[in-house]
Amino acid sequence: MKRALVLGVLIGVGVLSIGVAAQRGQGQDAPMVVEVDKLKDNLFVLRGGGGNTAAFVTTKGVVLVDTKNPGWGQPLLDTLKKVTDRPVMMVVNTHTHPDHVSGQLEFSGTIEYVSHENAKASMEKMEPFQKNAKALPSRTYKDRLTLLSGNDRIELYYFGPAHTNGDSWVVFPALGVMHGGDAFAGKQVPLVDFGNGGSGVRYADTLTNVFNGIKGVDTIITGHSTQMTWADLKQYASFNRDFLTWAREQQKAGKSPDQAAAEYKVPAAYPGYGSDLPPFFGGMSGYIKGIYTELGAK
Repeated sequence: MKRALVLGVLIGVGVLSIGVAAQRGQGQDAPMVVEVDKLKDNLFVLRGGGGNTAAFVTTKGVVLVDTKNPGWGQPLLDTLKKVTDRPVMMVVNTHTHPDHVSGQLEFSGTIEYVSHENAKASMEKMEPFQKNAKALPSRTYKDRLTLLSGNDRIELYYFGPAHTNGDSWVVFPALGVMHGGDAFAGKQVPLVDFGNGGSGVRYADTLTNVFNGIKGVDTIITGHSTQMTWADLKQYASFNRDFLTWAREQQKAGKSPDQAAAEYKVPAAYPGYGSDLPPFFGGMSGYIKGIYTELGAK
């Protein structure tokens, strides 16, 4: 279990489990409800059915950021009709995971799909997208990309690996809002998909690069939690840096990932943070294993 190949297999199973578990999470007969939070007159957060979706209503149409789990594409579109009659013209995917990209497999019409180049490469390996390539991103970028113009302008940034190796940070400059995807899913020990290039060792550096590299944002839409502030992002970077320092110490002390995971406690400096990770990607023990491997565990 200490080898990267075995860990990658575990993570591959975990990614598949995300979609299956989320589909079943509310029960087969439960209504598929998408809730709406209005952030600005033309920006909404659509919650439920997977990752948080941002709906940005522009002069030409709607830009969605992430599209939820399998089966949630139509409920997402139905809810969107309650806030605007403009059609979806563009979708930005923050990363590759099924709970953020699968809804678009149900979309039709002329829609431009956009993501980081690494996210697209990962999505191309997913069987549903192999069967429906039209829902794959047709436009990608490496470091930065500007979409639209004026008050409708959107800036996409890539600052390095964190949750995956294709995490986009999506900024709406006129509104002072950014969607962080699962690179900032909430105040918690992060889930890191090492199989798709994520990095526990570089996570804090990536977050710090975001904090220092983007200006004019005061509100962050998280991947799965409530909205956060720019100060919260700085704190989250510190939290991840402290976690890495702690993990190094556990490795040097000869503790196994299971031992370290069982002993970890959130530092008092981070009230409200959680460490109870779900089993995806091996849970807390899997995350520590991944960090050990990055640090050169034998």
